[in-house]
Amino acid sequence: MEFAVEFYERQDGSSPVEEFLDELEAKQPDLYDIMEMGLAKLGDRSRHGSHLTKHIGQGIYELRVGHRNIVRVLWFFVEGAKIIVVHAFVKKSAGIPSNEIQKALDRRSDYLKRDRQ
Repeated sequence: MEFAVEFYERQDGSSPVEEFLDELEAKQPDLYDIMEMGLAKLGDRSRHGSHLTKHIGQGIYELRVGHRNIVRVLWFFVEGAKIIVVHAFVKKSAGIPSNEIQKALDRRSDYLKRDRQ
């Protein structure tokens, strides 16, 4: 099964994930390339599993890319075979900091609220 992968947009049309990608490409192009490959795989349901993706709770999943430098991409499913990528960050510690999860949850809530209007 294939999923359409879309980036969350704020009400003003800006995308925090695209902003992160632009900054990552400028500062760490090798890590950017790895992240782009991971995002390309995200659309293919057969690639979902503990090696690439993991459910972290409350409907939020993580895409895990990188080895030494690690990027985490937080996303959720919506009806119609769609994945919405809501947050991305360079991981610097064990586990996912609660503030990063909260950003994903807030953006998911905002998306779902506006999507239903």
